Amino acid sequence: MKHYIWAFLWAVLVLVLISMPGDSTRGVPSFEGMDKLVHTGFFFVFTVLLYYGSIKRNKTTRPSWDSSLKVIFVSLFFAVLTEFIQLTIFTHRTAEIWDLFADAVGTGMGVFAYLVFHNSNNHDT
Repeated sequence: MKHYIWAFLWAVLVLVLISMPGDSTRGVPSFEGMDKLVHTGFFFVFTVLLYYGSIKRNKTTRPSWDSSLKVIFVSLFFAVLTEFIQLTIFTHRTAEIWDLFADAVGTGMGVFAYLVFHNSNNHDT
């Protein structure tokens, strides 16, 4: 668990933020689609932190399909969980399928970053 502390702390931060009423961000500059961009960013960072923990835990030098599948599963499970929490517990928030899609896009971006950067560290020329 110690290798995943940053991912855990990020998840707690996300849970705190989704528990806040939507009108608590009044006065913050916004634009159309900002909510989806925030979702994408949250899950990009979460996925990268999960990979960081996986690399530290397993001391890997190459990308692993096993690690990738676990990270993708955990990230997408957390995405579904956050939307479910917004639907059932924090009803002052809205659960949307497009938020879930944005979460999945952020996860995919994190997977892509992992593959590019983890491979590049092993093939310096």
